[in-house]
Amino acid sequence: MNAAHRSPTSWPDARAIAARAAVKEAAHAAPVLRPLSEVLGQVLAAPLAALTDLPPFDTSAMDGWALSGPGPWRLPAGTEDQGHQGILAGHGETAPLPDGHAVRIATGARVPPGATAVLRSEYGTDAGDGWLHASPAHPVVLGQDIRTRGQECRSGDQLLPAGTLVTPAVLGLAAAAGYDELPTVRRPRVEVLVLGDELLTEGLPHDGRIRDALGPMVGPWLRALGAEVLGTRRLADEADAVYAAVAESSADVVVTTGGTAAGPVDHVHPTLRRLGAELLVDGVAVRPGHPMLLARLARANRANHASHTNRENPGNPGNPGSAETPGNAETPERPSRPARHLVGLPGNPLAAVSGLLTLAEPLLRTLTGRPAPDPGPAPLAEAVQGHPRDTRLVPVTFRQDAAVPLRFNGPAMLRGIAVADGLAVIPPGGAKRGTEVDVLDLPWSASATEQPSHADQARQRTDRATDGEGISPQEGPA
Repeated sequence: MNAAHRSPTSWPDARAIAARAAVKEAAHAAPVLRPLSEVLGQVLAAPLAALTDLPPFDTSAMDGWALSGPGPWRLPAGTEDQGHQGILAGHGETAPLPDGHAVRIATGARVPPGATAVLRSEYGTDAGDGWLHASPAHPVVLGQDIRTRGQECRSGDQLLPAGTLVTPAVLGLAAAAGYDELPTVRRPRVEVLVLGDELLTEGLPHDGRIRDALGPMVGPWLRALGAEVLGTRRLADEADAVYAAVAESSADVVVTTGGTAAGPVDHVHPTLRRLGAELLVDGVAVRPGHPMLLARLARANRANHASHTNRENPGNPGNPGSAETPGNAETPERPSRPARHLVGLPGNPLAAVSGLLTLAEPLLRTLTGRPAPDPGPAPLAEAVQGHPRDTRLVPVTFRQDAAVPLRFNGPAMLRGIAVADGLAVIPPGGAKRGTEVDVLDLPWSASATEQPSHADQARQRTDRATDGEGISPQEGPA
């Protein structure tokens, strides 16, 4: 890594670089087979193909009578049909139903061979004379209220593509399609290192020290992006402590907060130089968050993954792979090891959020196999002042169909982002009222699957308020 500080990368380019940074690692990651009880929130590593027809056999869509042929229909002899349970769900195939006959059937039960329709209980009349009559207002149509085998899918049909986020509905579909476990993308392991002697973990600020806002925030934010957070460690502003923590981490991605600028106790750049890391992004033309960075590290020694036994000898700074084994004993294995990455976030809270959305989100999106989100454009409710050269990320909320900029948008402020629906991307020079700008969703406000953007959701809310129910007249209420 060159010691000289590079020119800031444009905001769009920084996001693109972060998205490409781990493509090789993601491509070589082996899927993890997990039972259905453990895959909620995971990402499918392979397409979901049906293992059976759905439904697997013809079933009744309603409680009523299975019918054969035109009516009236003869009911089973020797039974009071009103008290006869008939065919129930969960039972095997029954005897064929003769033409002109009917038998009681429950919702979900297997339709007997020979049945041509199901008559709902409320549409039939059994006068007790052994015959069933259909209501004249509801004539029987061939195949009515029968869910035919394969109506939803045939065995082998692709139900969902790889990269789909596993939601409760996906779990239900997978179970119905015959799965007990699913192949999922391995969640990238992330460690958070919070730097700063001035930070307190409890109580009120005092004696020049302030509360740590990033420690409680960054880990959950990364978890919402699909990462497995190994932990959050707080480090003193000491060069050796920062170096040791980064060098010895077993995480796929190390996220640091603070220390990315050029101050007397900013130790991230010196640490990366000692490790021989490759700087992919060194400063971004965005406000807040200008001094964020992204670097590629070498994979930690495998022995080091199991045990941090070499803290006294962190290895040759020019040879990051040798943290445990001196010399070049590990050299032959290095090409097969995927690289690690470090995301350096600024220490100001909203600036750190900017770094999460600019660098961490695209990097983790690639590692988790999630598709790229489509930022939804929305018109600004009022003009937003811009930076002369840099992109601005401004917290906004939605009112009707417009993005309303929030007041508390300084780099050290969280009051705005705490109530925001997203971050508006303001181009250099600013944007006038009514200008459509992209709005970045926050990780808890939209999934990585095909979901409407906040702008679309706002328009949908407006449409529903205007039209009333918002239910298609053709569909009717469920």
